Formats: sequence, structure tokens, C-alpha cells
Amino acid sequence: MDTKKLSMVSLGPGDVELITIKALRALQMSDAICIPTKSEDHSFTKSLTHKIVTQLMQEHGFKKPLIPVYTPMHFRKEDWQYQVDVLYNAFESYEHLSFVTLGDSAVYSTVYYLLDIIKIQKPLLHQNTEVIAGVTSFSQASAKVKKPLCVGDSRFEIVPLLNKEVPTTTVYMRPKIGLDTQSLLASGSMYSFENMNYEGETISSEKIPKVKKYMTLFIDFFQKD
Repeated sequence: MDTKKLSMVSLGPGDVELITIKALRALQMSDAICIPTKSEDHSFTKSLTHKIVTQLMQEHGFKKPLIPVYTPMHFRKEDWQYQVDVLYNAFESYEHLSFVTLGDSAVYSTVYYLLDIIKIQKPLLHQNTEVIAGVTSFSQASAKVKKPLCVGDSRFEIVPLLNKEVPTTTVYMRPKIGLDTQSLLASGSMYSFENMNYEGETISSEKIPKVKKYMTLFIDFFQKD
């Protein structure tokens, strides 16, 4: 698996025009595209991702083999292992695979269940995997009604509608330059992001002691079981 490459491609909230250029290029450059389906017969009858990918191929003039990945919504490790095994089998024929997911991979997606398994079983493949961010459904919903999710000094929360306490990831934004971060206490794994996507980008797997750049972001990722 030394030379194999895996792209985890976020397709956005269902509108083909909301896929990112980076995601489209990954699909165009891959040798085959792995598409989740809820159909036990491995057909794409119930697959929204299949409709998006086929429309993208038609509109942008490219064609790739499509590999069905049966994904029942049971949230069981054996199901995720099966999906990973489909990817492993596909790599026997292809060098670069894309696995597609609706919305953004960071928000309630199958992607990280699969990556957790790959990281243990195939660390080199995990190292050669790129996760491509996408537009979220709530970002598009905000745009449709012309209302901000947060503005000024307001805050934005994602709350799962479950009757139980759940672990939380916290994003800290808009710090002032010179801010001492001692008061930011991590409950999980705190990462620091400075000038992301711009010159001087730095990403640290710990909390930096003082804010030096305006475009600084902290994420306290929840601890997985």
C-alpha cells in the first residue's frame, strides 16, 4: 500500500454546484470512485451520492469506474470493517481511490470511522489519505434564508437531538492578538491553527501559549472511546 492514495471527498449538501473545486479535481484524478449505498443488493437505487457523482461526471466530461460500498446505518464496527475491506480489495486494481460522503466529512460522517480502522491496519495508507472538506447542510440553510449562524459576539452550537449526554468538540474563534490562552482548558485534544491556507500556516497538536496572529483557531476535539 506504499504508493496507494485515498481521497475522502466531501460532496456538499446535495447541490452539485456546491462541490468544491478541490473535491471535483480529486474525483477527476482518481482511478475509481467508491460510493456508499444503503441497498443490500449493492445497487445505487437509494444512493444520493451516486446521483451527485454521475451528474458531475456528465457535466464535467469524465468517467470513472464506480464501486458500491454497502453502508447500513447500524453504527457497528463490523459494518465499518466491511467498508474498509471493500477499499482494500479495490486497491488491488487501482492506485488512487476516492470515497465520497455527503455534506462535510467532519460532521457526522462515516469517513472517520473508516479512517480509525485504516490507521491501525494500514498506517501507510492512512498517511497517504487526504480528507477534502465540503459545504455543510446548515451553512447552505443559513444562506437560503439569509440569516447568519453567528455574527458579532454571538456563538454557534451543533446539538444532536439525543436524550443523553454526549462528548463535545469546542471551536474557539476570533481571539485578540496577544491573548494568553492559559484560561482555555481542554477536555479532549486541543489543536491550534494559525493562518490556515495562507502564508505562514502552522498547525500544532497542542494549545499555543499566546495568540500571535489574527487568523488563529483553536479546536478542542472530543475524546473517542
